[in-house]
Amino acid sequence: METKSIMIVGVGGQGSLLASKLLGRVLMNEGYDVKVSEVHGMSQRGGSVVTYVRFGDKVYSPIIEEGEADFVISFEKLEGARWAHCLKKGGKLIVNTQQIDPMPVITGAAAYPENILDELTSKGLDIDAIDALSLAEEAGSSKAVNVVLMGRLAKYFHIDYAKWEKALEESVKPKFIDLNKKALSLGYNC
Repeated sequence: METKSIMIVGVGGQGSLLASKLLGRVLMNEGYDVKVSEVHGMSQRGGSVVTYVRFGDKVYSPIIEEGEADFVISFEKLEGARWAHCLKKGGKLIVNTQQIDPMPVITGAAAYPENILDELTSKGLDIDAIDALSLAEEAGSSKAVNVVLMGRLAKYFHIDYAKWEKALEESVKPKFIDLNKKALSLGYNC
């Protein structure tokens, strides 16, 4: 199997590391060679966070270059726009429709760009936009946006859904399993 590349992008504190852990576990359980690399940029202050996940028969590097990503999973609209150039032709951008203002917007030095998703669509990108925040809240916690997005990603894989649930059980504390299973299901079924 040729190597596939997935980027998980968001803002610090959104749970991208759990998302990459869950995804990596699912893929390793399927027998793939998996490489994960995390890049933090002021993540503890709400800065951009990027995680690379590559998998296939044999993967030599976790790094994803511009135009190589099969999927970009974005936890926030502006981050989706920031990393859309990494998608390969025919790749898919799964984006949470949530808006999180970066520091220049908070301080008034800049304005949050309007119509981000429309602009990306007009450039020919294949976008799957999802209100992951509302679904996470429906599951029981706004912090479950990451798992909602992994549920959405699961729709595009030929991996039995029960295996995603099993990997989730192996990735979260027991007291959070039911909430996260609901979040995974809502992302998958919406």
